[in-house]
Formats: sequence, structure tokens, C-alpha cells
Amino acid sequence: MSRTTWSVDEHLDDILAAVKPLEPIELQLPDAQGCVLVEDVTVGVSLPPFDNSSMDGYAVRTADVAGATEEFPAVLTVIGDVAAGSGELPTVGPGQAARIMTGAPLPPGAEAVVPVEWTDGGAGRGAATAMRAASADPDGAAGEVRVFRPAGPRAHVRARGSDVGAGERALAAGTVLGAPQIGLLAAIGRGSVKVRPRPRVVVMSTGSELVQPGEELAEGQIYDSNSFTLTAAAREAGAIAYRVGAVTDDADELRATIEDQLIRADLVVTTGGVSVGAYDVVKEALAETTDADEPGSGVDFRRLAMQPGKPQGFGSVGPDHTPLLALPGNPVSSYVSFELFVRPAIRALMGLKDVHRPVVKAALDSAEPLSSPAGRRQFLRGVYDGRAGTVAPVGGQGSHLVAALAHADCLIVVPEDDTTVEPGASLDVVLLG
Repeated sequence: MSRTTWSVDEHLDDILAAVKPLEPIELQLPDAQGCVLVEDVTVGVSLPPFDNSSMDGYAVRTADVAGATEEFPAVLTVIGDVAAGSGELPTVGPGQAARIMTGAPLPPGAEAVVPVEWTDGGAGRGAATAMRAASADPDGAAGEVRVFRPAGPRAHVRARGSDVGAGERALAAGTVLGAPQIGLLAAIGRGSVKVRPRPRVVVMSTGSELVQPGEELAEGQIYDSNSFTLTAAAREAGAIAYRVGAVTDDADELRATIEDQLIRADLVVTTGGVSVGAYDVVKEALAETTDADEPGSGVDFRRLAMQPGKPQGFGSVGPDHTPLLALPGNPVSSYVSFELFVRPAIRALMGLKDVHRPVVKAALDSAEPLSSPAGRRQFLRGVYDGRAGTVAPVGGQGSHLVAALAHADCLIVVPEDDTTVEPGASLDVVLLG
């Protein structure tokens, strides 16, 4: 697999060819949030399951309220009350009405619902008083009700199956289950669904110079930001992410830490220690991991034709050949590498067909031309203006500029063959939001 230089596309293709979707499992609805359906879900019970009222008011026959006005109201006998969840229902005959609550089933004989605001609330009493009386005495009638406006057939009635009918497809395979989808599944009576589980991603930084936020910095130390950034990015991508505290520049310690984490990992992501320096611990620890007991495992370290993020590693570790992506340690290099390679891998583990961020064309909004190294695909931080169709660079090109990254919402892609990009030129833009 070794070669002098890999392209961005070659490296990504190699990763996606090796990463397979996780095996489906049956999960209860609360545990299925964020997971991907592996089969169509059909409706067993129509939604709503019966004709019901969309208003508090009176269930009536349309002929009895035709022509009703403020001056000449229709006077109807109230024969009972229908609340949500009612079982036995009164039958509405000529000259009759049944007081009804929102969501309650439409009683036999009724053809429409007159909102309580269109009536006197029953027997000359105010609407609010009558409705409170109905709540206090659900089995009693309000005597008579005067209706001041006509109602056409099916007025204020939610028809059975008007949302979704029995036998129809509620959700298609490949749907990511968010809150509305979970709600729909519950509404049609599904307590569990077959899904691909959310991938478990373990993220760890390497470097003896790294200190956890909140602790005091000594001379030559910096705070570990990469593990926090990448753990958050993994969760945004749909994974269950576990952040491991920074590992020192010791190959044996790193190997032991990775082995300990494999029990809860579908994917391992490291950051730092993949270049050619004397303390590139990830490369030292994992470059020679293939052995006779674990054929096919091992991590290949590569140079990619990209900026930032030239040094990369990819392979598998452990008895289950858990995928591992080794990213560079500079903060911007690490995050750009995550977006280009780790996020698609997470989405592939979830079983999604489209694993990539959306890409649009935009005109470069810059006072000066951009320069780019020959033979490398450059990814610049930018701010995209969708209305104007433009994109403006944010900050410089340095791979340590975390502040600029925090204000960017996209990556500006400069092709390998372009060493200069003039203002107004059309470029691909990877949208991060």
C-alpha cells in the first residue's frame, strides 16, 4: 500500500472501502434516536385512528345549523358530552348536539363541529362557563345551545387516516431518527425499530506537552484542544464519542491505551504524532502492529497531496480489526482531516448513502489573489454568503490558527493545479454548518 504521495480522493476511497456499516439491531424508541432505519416502517393503525374534533365545541348535523345567524340562531338540545378517550358515544339526531372536546371522537349522526366561540356556550350561559361545567360534570348535558353560524360538512373534523393511513409507508429505510420521526413511530404504535446503532468513536490526543483545560500551564505546555474539538465533531456527525485524556509521548503507553479502549470502539481516532519527528509516538507505536495473530491489521502512514493535513494514517487494530484514523496534531490540520476523512467514515458506519458534506460553487470574495502550493489541494477556512453566492477567507493559512477556524462555516477548496486564484474566481466550497 506504500507509495510516495496519496491524493485526497485516493485516501478517502481507501477508507470507505474498508469501513463497513455496523450490523443492525432492534432498539426501543428512546435508544433509537440518532440511528438509521434499515427497513421501511409501514403504518399498522391509521393516524388519527378515528374521526375526531379539532376544536372544543358542539358536534351537530349540518342541516340543523344551516342559515344560523346572530339574529336567528339555531337552538339545539344538548344530549351529552364527548371527551377525548370516550368509549360509548351518544347518537346525534335531528335538532340535537353533543358537547365535544378537542381530540374526542365524532359521535354517530354528527357531520360537523361548531366551535364553542360560535355559540352561547349552552342554555344561555357564557361559553367558558359552559365548558368548565362540562369538565366538572362530563355525564351531564347543558340543556340547550344556541348556534350563531352555520357549519358545512366535516367542518372542524379531523378525518381518520388524514395524517397517514394504515398500510402506507411511514418512514423509509435510511432515515435518520430525530425527534419528529421518533414521535411518528410512537404515534403509530411502534415501540421498537430495527436500526444500525450509532458508531462508538474513541478520540485521543498524543503529546507530553498537552495539559487539560482548567489546569495550570508550565513552561512549554499547551492545552489539549484537539480531543475536545474532535469529540464534539464526532457527536455532531452522529456518533457516540468518548474522549480519552492526552497520552504522553510513550509508544508502549499509547499501545496499551488503545488496547484498553477497543472494547468500546467501532472507530479509533488519534491526533498528533504522525509526522517524521523524533517523538512521533503514534507512528512509532502503530506502524508495525501487524502480527501473525491478527492478520490484516496494521496502520499505514501516508503523505497526502493536501494542505493542511499532509501526514495521515489509516488502518485497523486489535482482534476485531477496528478501524483507526491517525490525524496530524496541528489544530486546523486535525479538524480539516476529520471533516474530510473521519466524518465520512462515521456516516459509512451508520449505513448512510450520502456520507459527504454538501459542496457548492461560490465566487471568491477577496481583495487580493490567493496563493496555493503546486500539487496540493488546499483547504482554507471561509465564510459563505449564500445570498450573494460568494465566499471570503477567514484568517491566514497557518494550521495553528484556531481562532480563525472558530469563525469559519466552510472550507474553500483550491485545486492541486491552481497556484493562484484571482478574486471572483469560482471555487468549490464545503459547507460545515
